[in-house]
Amino acid sequence: MNKKQKKRECGSLGRYFAVFIIPALAIYLIFSILPFMYTIFYSFTDYTDMNPTNLHFVAFQNYIKVFQTPLMRIAIKNSLIYAILLTGFQVILGLPIAAVLNKKLKTRNLLRAVYFFPAVFSSLIIGYLWNFILSSSDYGLINNLLHRFGLDTINFFTTNRALFSVIFTQIWQWTGWAMVIFLANLQSISPELYEAAQIDGANGRQSFFRITLPLMCPSVKIIVVTGLIGGMKAFDAIYSMTSGGPGNATETVMTVMMKKGISDGFYSVGSAFGVCFFIIVLIISGVTTKIMGKWGEAIS
Repeated sequence: MNKKQKKRECGSLGRYFAVFIIPALAIYLIFSILPFMYTIFYSFTDYTDMNPTNLHFVAFQNYIKVFQTPLMRIAIKNSLIYAILLTGFQVILGLPIAAVLNKKLKTRNLLRAVYFFPAVFSSLIIGYLWNFILSSSDYGLINNLLHRFGLDTINFFTTNRALFSVIFTQIWQWTGWAMVIFLANLQSISPELYEAAQIDGANGRQSFFRITLPLMCPSVKIIVVTGLIGGMKAFDAIYSMTSGGPGNATETVMTVMMKKGISDGFYSVGSAFGVCFFIIVLIISGVTTKIMGKWGEAIS
């Protein structure tokens, strides 16, 4: 065939650009932007289940209630603790595990699958599973084993322990996911760098801190940013294990939004809380991205 095929330059989709972009843009506008705009609107009204239609503008009264309500302050504090600890341990545990499983071990593929396996399941399922394992009643797996050795029952869901018990289960579930991200980054590092380090007399620890860790900036940035955002949005694990209790010890931003905004029918206050949550997450994401960006510039 002598027909000359017309070469299309990269990015020059022409009239087909609208065909590809409009459906995705329409879905995003309808299911993301429009509901968020309604949330902002309702946050300035007196919208409740007792007053669903005759709405009045109340200015910043709902936002004042958000910061004056102790439960909401507790929820913000718990969400920050949850997000910081979960993200921190994902990095602290996932990075060394990835470094070990990047070596030529006979069982490395099996170990990679074992570590990643918990991340396959929903956090709701993992929550119910660990609720059974940590239960202080007779059927609780850990306490059942403790009784067999003549030890006392440990209540993992007291006011002081409940939040950290939930965080522990999520660290167990998501460290394997972080390990996979780190492993992909490790495999992109040239082996010649390690060979040169060995020639210069560097040991394994020195190679890790001088070569591996600086070059892991892209994956660490992904884990930190997504981990903090995901931790701030924690709901399903909390719901399945403690439902925000005992008392308000494990209430997070999302559980309070569900209770105040939907269950209790205070839609306007729930909307204001949602807007505040969005601003908090936006600030945390911006600060984290800037810090990680400076780290990347420092090692480049």
